[in-house]
Amino acid sequence: MQRVNYSRSSRNCMRIYALGCPHSVSHGKTLNDRFESVSCKCQQADSVDAVTAENGLGTGTNGTFNSLISQQVDVAQQLNHHNEGLASIGKSVTVGTINDTQSIVTFDSIEDEAWNLLRESVVYYCGNPIGTIAANDPTDSGILNYDQVFIRDFIPSGIAFLLKGEYDIVRNFILYTLQLQSWEKTMDCYSPGQGLMPASFKVRTVPLDGDDSAMEEVLDPDFGEAAIGRVAPVDSGLWWIILLRAHGKCSGDLSVQERVDVQTGIKMILKLCLADGFDMFPTLLVTDGSCMIDRRMGIHGHPLEIQALFYSALLCAREMLAPEDASADLLRALNNRLTEEYSYDAVNKFNIYPDQIPPWLVEWMPNKGGYLIGNLQPAHMDFRFFSLGNMWSIVSSLATMEQSHAILDLIEAKWAELVAEMPFKICYPTLEGEEWRIITGSDPKNTPWSYHNGGSWPTLLWQLTVACIKMNRPWIAENAVKIAERRISRDKWPEYYDSKRARFIGKQAHLFQTWSISGYLVSKLLLANPEAAKILINVEDTELVNAFSCMLSANPRRKRVRKGSTQSFIV
Repeated sequence: MQRVNYSRSSRNCMRIYALGCPHSVSHGKTLNDRFESVSCKCQQADSVDAVTAENGLGTGTNGTFNSLISQQVDVAQQLNHHNEGLASIGKSVTVGTINDTQSIVTFDSIEDEAWNLLRESVVYYCGNPIGTIAANDPTDSGILNYDQVFIRDFIPSGIAFLLKGEYDIVRNFILYTLQLQSWEKTMDCYSPGQGLMPASFKVRTVPLDGDDSAMEEVLDPDFGEAAIGRVAPVDSGLWWIILLRAHGKCSGDLSVQERVDVQTGIKMILKLCLADGFDMFPTLLVTDGSCMIDRRMGIHGHPLEIQALFYSALLCAREMLAPEDASADLLRALNNRLTEEYSYDAVNKFNIYPDQIPPWLVEWMPNKGGYLIGNLQPAHMDFRFFSLGNMWSIVSSLATMEQSHAILDLIEAKWAELVAEMPFKICYPTLEGEEWRIITGSDPKNTPWSYHNGGSWPTLLWQLTVACIKMNRPWIAENAVKIAERRISRDKWPEYYDSKRARFIGKQAHLFQTWSISGYLVSKLLLANPEAAKILINVEDTELVNAFSCMLSANPRRKRVRKGSTQSFIV
């Protein structure tokens, strides 16, 4: 049901009627009758801002959409919208009368549609909202695990609710997912590491123990056993910490992050990430498919996305950890990890040679701009541009101010490749031919310019927006949002787009993808109120800068900038 602005004052209940259409689609509960009548309370004010259907009536997206509004009468007047359905929002129409006086109902924008769809995706547990499902496509029977609440997928949804002042769902999500941490669950006889957050969870109704006639709701977590790569999610815990900090900053309520169980949860995530192992680098070593790119794409090792989130989560955690003796050792390890470097006496610390530079990079790099490469480890550099990693490097201040501006310069210079007809390319360029067959295992979903292999993902709009606002260049995000608005509603909010210029809806994309919807909403909310982006931004840490300066002074060989050098480098 579309939110409407009603111009007249009324103290009585209005009745909302919806006429079913042959081609209409319901995103909420199934319509059992052609005529459904629900009532809602009117606000005793000069205007009624919203009308909410208690039975979850959906909005028609194909054919015509008919609705009638009247007061204290059971008559309906058909409103004939044009056959683009939701494309007609924003137009004013004349509706039924109250005391023979005509009133105007305005369908404002696709933002209203997006909010309706987002609220229809909310999942409840024991009567409390605890998250949003990944996709709510009523026409798709093969939903796989898209009916679950994914940690990473909920982040833009949670931020949208925070910016809207609806804090309860985010608070519930934080606390309920905390209960799933270190869940006693096995995969092929192996248990997840202590502190690991699940990739997703689902609310299931099961018989109550000892009483088959009674039912109860339980949360069933997935730690990666249902994923295509059967890989534990590394980014879930990092995103959880980032959202926890955002909740405190936005709501002003620090009681959640100060709770003993929440403090313990933060420490468990940090201990898991900071644990000593065979790796000798300060970055986080992960397997392929352990983040947003959850299928084989050759990102194993030290992918930029994980490093940017890891750095951001360390800064957020240090800000939220209570100063106590039990946290002293952990804080010390955290600070060491933030300032640590390695092999500073080596001339070529990673055994990297110019022959590794791919030919496409020389032609693709603009005269002005730059980016952080996708992966770095001994004798291997992944020169692909990964969008999320670069954007969050700006947000987290992992990139310097100069590097951050260079990344945005590259995005502007390569707009036709990275944005084109729908923002935003998840990575560039694509894997093709023999390289695609070897690295992806001939993955039919990650074919060139599709899905994670160069596909375009609308949800990346919100990370782009935060990065642009931080660097005081919001017009970049504004232009990207305008491009998305041309077709994303008409296309029914797809998960991703295919082709080099993002001309086609993804061949296996789910429609009404929740983080496509919420990513758009977060972008609009932040562009309307740029100050709110502070809940996500990590400013450059002066303590880290001072610590690094001291390290440089103590060892003159560790120079960050070579002064007086005018030689230019490709990389």
